Amino acid sequence: QVQPVESGGGLVQPGGSLRLSCAASGSPFSSFTMGWYRQAPGKQRELVARIFRDGARYYADSVKGRLTISRDNAKNTVYLQMNLLKPEDTAVYYCNANGPYGSYWGQGTQVTVSS
Repeated sequence: QVQPVESGGGLVQPGGSLRLSCAASGSPFSSFTMGWYRQAPGKQRELVARIFRDGARYYADSVKGRLTISRDNAKNTVYLQMNLLKPEDTAVYYCNANGPYGSYWGQGTQVTVSS
């Protein structure tokens, strides 16, 4: 069983930065494709960024150049560095661990971008 746990959300002003973390128990962490998704009020959950087992990355067009996903397999943790945040980035951010035996979700962390 894998249980991702997100942290690092909060309130930030437009143009500010936040770093989200997701610790995922389960072995081996390196076998998982890790992703960050977000869901704004009244909208569907969408993929923001993904990092594959080999370190390759994917980003949604709306976040390219502002958000960076990384992973530390020794710490079983994936990060999302968010810079130049915009009000439209406001959402609940979810961590997903996709492995050979299933897909697992965290409980989400709220990010609010507002002045």
